[in-house]
This record gives sequence, structure tokens and C-alpha cells, in this order.
Amino acid sequence: MNAGKFFKTVPKKLWLLLLAVILFSFFSNDFGLVDIQKTAVILAAGIDKTERGFAVTSQIAVPKGTDRAQGGTSSVNITTEGATVSDCITALFSKTGWVPKLVFCDLIVLGEEAAREDAVSYLNYFLRNEYMPDNCLLAVCEGTAEALLTSESAIDDASSLAIEKLFSDAAEKSGKVLPNTLKDFAIDYYGVGSSSTLPYVKTVPQQGADAQGGSGGSGGSGSGGSGSGNEQQIYTAEETALFSGGKMVGKLPAEQTLALALLEGKVFAGTFPAESEGKPVTLTVMRNGGGVSLDMKGAPVAKLSVDVTCRLCCRGTSAPIEDISSDAVSEEILQSASGVLKGYLEGLWKSFKDTGCDLLELKKSLYRSSLKKYGEWKDFLLDAVQPAISATVHSMK
Repeated sequence: MNAGKFFKTVPKKLWLLLLAVILFSFFSNDFGLVDIQKTAVILAAGIDKTERGFAVTSQIAVPKGTDRAQGGTSSVNITTEGATVSDCITALFSKTGWVPKLVFCDLIVLGEEAAREDAVSYLNYFLRNEYMPDNCLLAVCEGTAEALLTSESAIDDASSLAIEKLFSDAAEKSGKVLPNTLKDFAIDYYGVGSSSTLPYVKTVPQQGADAQGGSGGSGGSGSGGSGSGNEQQIYTAEETALFSGGKMVGKLPAEQTLALALLEGKVFAGTFPAESEGKPVTLTVMRNGGGVSLDMKGAPVAKLSVDVTCRLCCRGTSAPIEDISSDAVSEEILQSASGVLKGYLEGLWKSFKDTGCDLLELKKSLYRSSLKKYGEWKDFLLDAVQPAISATVHSMK
């Protein structure tokens, strides 16, 4: 009997029974989705140093209703302590009965004390966890990560969601922030330069903000975390933390964060100041070229160059109508702007020399161009190299 005849002889009731069994097996599995009643869906994790070892503040998603006052993505914060980060995560289960899930974790924040001690030891668990997203955002914060995550956001239901907005593509293109991820930070640390950067997050209190209208998600802290009470916060990440050998060794102010972004050629629609007849003006970056090259002919020289095409965004004083209708940039302003950017680059170079953080990736550049020269210079390249800095600014019209 061939297959076709065999299937024709099978009773229809048997086919229906088989179909019912398949459908029951499929639907009884909840489509493979996470059971929110049994699972701690961790949106963000904050890690701090303690006398015992580690403290992890987990921001866990909690479903709400459908309106703004009672709905949205709420959260609860649970802080646990242990000798390792793994112990902290395990303690989360023993405290709540929820199974921790990191597959949706999009943000890890290191408290400043932890970052200055050894960031990689605090990230070890997440680097080993196979369910951790490689593109999980990393940041350092002023004070403790617990205080940051348990603060009430003035603009979102969960503090982590408000912080993540700081690291959007638009924010990166503005040159105001330099985002980094778990994967890229690890690559930098284990690379020849052993240096990297992370955005440095601060809270800014919103005076007079309605404590009931913003974050519904500060929740309680399992270890009595230090939040900001009912005072709502906004967040800023214009400063950049510098890491060498896995330890935070310094910070870049906002101006030098912009300078580093311009060197990387990332800026579009970002702004910076200049002067015209002693009065302030603001320019908008429309095109950005930049780069760092290492010249090893003789004494090592690092060439830092930025080339910017910009338009006049606004003046800090009144102007005639014909000036307002034009976004052309005068030669005087171009010269002023060039001086401003060159000053930013010089400040960036000083931070590079003061901290020993190879944020310009000079060792990587030498390693890729000549293994022989890298072997000769790797131990004292950063001390010996001298700068050649240029900043050129053009008008769009």
C-alpha cells in the first residue's frame, strides 16, 4: 500500500484527534512567552561596591493599566547583596520567588566607587551570561547606581527607560554623549590599548515637579536603597568616564566629549559656540570629518584633525532681518569657531596625557600598522607621543 492510499484509509476522527493534540500542546506552552507572574523581567541593573562585596539593584518590569496615571511600564527596584554578582542575582529569587531573566536587560549602571575600583570584575557575571544582550548599554553614574535607579524620573515611568533615551542615535549624532555597550567595552578592555569610555550619568532635580505625574516605577529597595524621595529627576550624560586597565581614571567634560565625537566623525546637527564682535553665536554642524593618525617617522606624533562644515544657528543678540534670513557664516565667526574647537581638542589631549587612557587608540593603530614598532614602543608610546592639532571650519554658503 502506498502512502497516498494509507492516508485515505485513516478515519477523519483520528485526524481531528491528532490535530487537537497538536493544538493543545502548542497553546499550553504560552507560545514560548515569559510568564510574567513567575519571572523577574530585569530592565536594568545597577552595581555598587559594598563591604561584603557587591550590591545589585535590579529594576524589574511590572505590568500596569492603560492610562498614564495608572498605566505604562512601571517597575520595582530590588537591591540584593553578595560576595559575587551571581550571589546577588540568586538572592533576588530567594527574596521574591521570581526567576530573574536578563534577556531584556538593556542597561547596566556602575556606581562611581565600583567603576574606580575595577569595572570588569563587576561586569564579569554579565559577560559570562549567555542570555545577556551584547548590545546592552553601559554607563557610570555619580554616587551609587542604587540611588540612580531608585530615583523618580520626571519624563518616564521607569528611570532606566529615561536614562536609555540619553543614548539614542540622535543624541549620539549631536556629539553630546558617547554611548557604549557591554560587548564593545569588553573588546576595548581586552584589546592592546586596554582603554575605553563610558557615559557618566548625573541626576538633575526638577524643582516643583508633580511627584504623582512622572515615574510610577521607583518601587521599594530590598536593602533600603537611597532614592530621592518624591523629588523627580531628569538625567544628563554629557560628561564621559575614562577607563584604563578596567578602572575609571578620569572624566571628560562636555566640551571634550564633543571633541572626541568630532574626531570620530559622528556629529550631525550638533551645536557649539563661537563669537561675533564679542557677542555669542551658536553654530550647527552639518558635515563632520575627523580622524587621528600616528606618525612614527622619527619621534612619534599623533595628528588630531577635525573638519567641520556648519551654518549659523542663532545669535545671542538682536540682528537685522537680512541677517536672520541668512545662515551663512562670516569669516570672523569661522576663525572664532576654529579657535574654539582647537581649544576643545587641546583639552582632550591634556586629559589623554593626564590619565594614561588611550582614548585615541594610538596603541591599536600602531599594532595594526607594524608589529615590530609596536613591540618597541608599546610600554612608553603614550608618554612619548606629541600632538599636532588642527581644526578647520567652513560655512555651508
